[in-house]
Amino acid sequence: MSLAARRRRGIDFWPGFVDALSALLMVLVFMLLIFTVGQFVLSDALSGRDKALAQLNAELAQLARTLSMEQEAKVAALGQVNELSASLAQTQGERDALRLNLDATTAALTRSQAQNEEDQAHIARLSTDISALAELKRQLEAEIATRLAELEGEREKLVVQTELSAQSAAQVELLNRQMAALREQLDEITAALELQRAQSTAKDVRIEELGKELNLALAQRVGELQRYRSDFFGKLREVLGGRSDIQIVGDRFVVPSELLFASGTDELTPVALAQLDSLADTLTQVASEIPSDIDWVLRIDGHTDRRPIATARFPSNWELSSARAIAIVKYLVTRGVPANRLSANGFGEFRPLDSADTEAAHAINRRIEIQLTNR
Repeated sequence: MSLAARRRRGIDFWPGFVDALSALLMVLVFMLLIFTVGQFVLSDALSGRDKALAQLNAELAQLARTLSMEQEAKVAALGQVNELSASLAQTQGERDALRLNLDATTAALTRSQAQNEEDQAHIARLSTDISALAELKRQLEAEIATRLAELEGEREKLVVQTELSAQSAAQVELLNRQMAALREQLDEITAALELQRAQSTAKDVRIEELGKELNLALAQRVGELQRYRSDFFGKLREVLGGRSDIQIVGDRFVVPSELLFASGTDELTPVALAQLDSLADTLTQVASEIPSDIDWVLRIDGHTDRRPIATARFPSNWELSSARAIAIVKYLVTRGVPANRLSANGFGEFRPLDSADTEAAHAINRRIEIQLTNR
């Protein structure tokens, strides 16, 4: 009855899925942290631009007030115009710095193309930043247009109210040229943003292509490993001679602990050594046929029943299950199996095949599982 129940048990794929998901989440958190820092730097640059624009607005207001003064204040107005020129030069420098930040962001995106899933999130963030920058440009254009209209109105009032001297007319003409230069700079920013959008779109297409290629390559590798796993199971089944007490459940060999260890110990029995010799020979034969670019590993998982153990060597079932898995791995290494292709795991009583509190259920749950899988 217990043998039939064991055969009806489902395949437990969760350990592999949990490991893969944990690694993926760690990488994702790391990349999100990098781009959070990048976002902070970009926000700081934009904040500096807002301050520069505020200063420019103040200077424009001061220039308007200066132009409305009497003739003797025209020399001071010329000084304000010079300050405005310096502010415009500073704005151009900030624009160049922003362009460098955009180039750095593009370079970071190129370096991360090997990780398809993270790149999709990064491209989305970059698109959001570009949209925000475009919105900021639109706001700047609106504000500058408003300031230009105000300055134009002030200039017209000054022309009507006062008779400008030749020097005043030259100053106004200089101011007009500076305004035209500012418009040209805004046009350059617009062109740069359009170019960035085009490059981002091209990268999206390339990343999608790389993702498809990566998925195809992974599928091929999984298929190849599945074929070698089938060969391994087939050869090992022949060596074991069809023993009824050793089962193949899905992609795992399930061996009762009593065949390998005495009760409450991690010492291999003579029968266990003979079985492990056959396992090592079979694994060495199959491993020689597996291509070097397939990253495989033989998992040895130790399980116990729910009855507690508390000895000096094994304070709990965690230590006992882990020690048994490690003992098998160490012996396989002495038989020539590469240590980097072996993995020892102890699950204690927390992965039972039968949750009943009976002697038969305890016997089923005391087991060693052997699995050939991806790393």
